[in-house]
Amino acid sequence: MKIWQKDKSSTKEVEAFTIGRDPEFDILLAPYDVLGSLAHASMLEKIGLLKAEELDLLKKGLKEIYAEIMNNTFTIADGVEDVHSQVEFLLTARYGEVGKKLHSGRSRNDQVLVDLKLYYREEIKSLIDDIKALFDLLVALAEKYKEALMPGYTHTQLAMPSSFGLWFGSFAEGLAEDLELVLAAYKLVNRNPLGSAAGYGSSFPLDRTMTTELLGFDEMHYNVINAQNSRGKTEKTLAFALAGVAGTLNKLASDAITYMNPHFGFIRFPDELTTGSSIMPHKKNPDVFELIRAKTNQIQSSPNGIMLQLGNLTTGYHRDLQVLKETIFPDLEKIKSCLQMTQLMLENIEVKKDILKDPFYTYLFSVEEVNRMVLAGQPFRDAYKEVGRNIEKGAFHPDTDIDHKHEGSIGNLCLKEIRDKMEKGLKAFDFKKVEDQLHVLLNT
Repeated sequence: MKIWQKDKSSTKEVEAFTIGRDPEFDILLAPYDVLGSLAHASMLEKIGLLKAEELDLLKKGLKEIYAEIMNNTFTIADGVEDVHSQVEFLLTARYGEVGKKLHSGRSRNDQVLVDLKLYYREEIKSLIDDIKALFDLLVALAEKYKEALMPGYTHTQLAMPSSFGLWFGSFAEGLAEDLELVLAAYKLVNRNPLGSAAGYGSSFPLDRTMTTELLGFDEMHYNVINAQNSRGKTEKTLAFALAGVAGTLNKLASDAITYMNPHFGFIRFPDELTTGSSIMPHKKNPDVFELIRAKTNQIQSSPNGIMLQLGNLTTGYHRDLQVLKETIFPDLEKIKSCLQMTQLMLENIEVKKDILKDPFYTYLFSVEEVNRMVLAGQPFRDAYKEVGRNIEKGAFHPDTDIDHKHEGSIGNLCLKEIRDKMEKGLKAFDFKKVEDQLHVLLNT
């Protein structure tokens, strides 16, 4: 029997179908369910629905359960529907009738919502840590290899001189700009839905400002219908943010796969970071980058899938929303693993020097030659035609010195400015406030 059931049970087929993968996800939500319940219990005591001694019992029981979750000894018993029910059953079994009072003033709808918000908030913090670690490595590599020239491409054709410093730095700045998408998701995540109940509020005199402060949220979803409707919008926004980071990693992985190819030979990695062939002894396959490319493509497809799933849903809760976890939870894990594996690979990258000294790359310097002629006073169109004719006649012998000085070019990577952009982005996430508030919640 479930907590909400009367006297009839669902058939096993219906129960299995409707529960789906929730048990595996509920374990991830367990600590956040306890945190939400601690805040809710404190609020119930303030408005007179719990006595002080009852609150003390609930706090004691909830903190015991939290410790079990942290020690990996918490399980959801067979026949118990979800983590919310398991927590309530344990409280009631251990401390009696007071366990049954905890659900006053809330629905499983806003209980799940607050669990998800707290979970996403912590996952975003973990994601930011991985982004910052890779960013720092990319900036260091850009500085290390700022003098190492390489070909630049447009239309996958040889275009102009580039450098490994410019290449590494591009992904560093890309990650710094991806933070803006993550911040948009974080702002939506960091709003309190607790107290919206089933989406239409409660006749109890709930103090939603109190639970907002106790849980470290920046603010609440004020309108209770909007609080419920934020489920789905939150996941969609978060999916777009993850897709932004995934897009940056995807391009880096695709480049690395190309540059590892012996026809290019620009970069290489130790044998232990590549894989071999079952029949070709010479092969060094870029499997890690290929899987990063595949997984980031999966992540980039998620916003579209979520939007289709949310299409045509009317105001209020729908069971359709449960399935969002099957997309967003794995995507959070995937993006972090892709960031970590990209970092591992780049920590061991070997860059080929003096690539552009090969005569094969002579034509890369055509634009440089045109620009020199223009600086000497020749009209651009005339200089362009003259260099083009020399190339056609096989008489093109350019000066291969590079002199780029403007912001963001080969000779001026603006790494300080890119670092500043990242630091500014990081400061917008006030994780310390959240940590401090949750510490107070668990220790008072």
